[in-house]
Amino acid sequence: MSLWSRIADAVSALAKGESLAEVFDRLRTPPERSVAFTIAVIALGAKMAKADGRVTRDEVAAFREVFTIPRTEEANAARVFDLARQDVAGFEEYARRIARMFRGDETPLCDLMEGLFFIALADGDYHPDEDAFLARVAAIFGLTERQFRTLRARFVPDATPDPYAVLGVEPGDDLDSIRKVWRAEVRETHPDRMQARGVPEEAIRLAEKRLIAVNAAWEQIVADRAA
Repeated sequence: MSLWSRIADAVSALAKGESLAEVFDRLRTPPERSVAFTIAVIALGAKMAKADGRVTRDEVAAFREVFTIPRTEEANAARVFDLARQDVAGFEEYARRIARMFRGDETPLCDLMEGLFFIALADGDYHPDEDAFLARVAAIFGLTERQFRTLRARFVPDATPDPYAVLGVEPGDDLDSIRKVWRAEVRETHPDRMQARGVPEEAIRLAEKRLIAVNAAWEQIVADRAA
């Protein structure tokens, strides 16, 4: 059974009255966990896209960029989107279930947050309501305010991105410590690592944006300190 078929079956169970707890309890371990991850991105992404009062074609296109949908699976994908639009459950409940599924391992939760930021920025605008939505999801995930700021700095365009915020370090940290953080980020972005923690193969492309951001931040810090 394909990924999208399994996703459609899981979401159909929700639509038929099966509880979110029952569905997600069946999706605790790989490879089933990738189904739960994808459902969470669909549900949370749909809710977040509405946070600013509108869902744009760019935001829909952003999701399709993350998840490559084969032509043979378009019917299943459409089914998932239709069910998600019916407000199967509130976004906070989805966030709580995902947080419990990955309890003790925050890395997949950061992966999911990156996907939500990617969708939020797809229309070229970052609305305050989207920021509030993402901050709430991050809090439910148990991420610290510093972790949220780090993720935000990698995606939300500012006049001059703070390289220290992008890497989640402090300006007073020594270069060796910062190098260790940078190397750890690069290591965690490796496709094998991401697949091992239950991230769908299609979503791994999000790591490309993260890698570009952390490498650029490291290079800027090195250049600034050499000046």
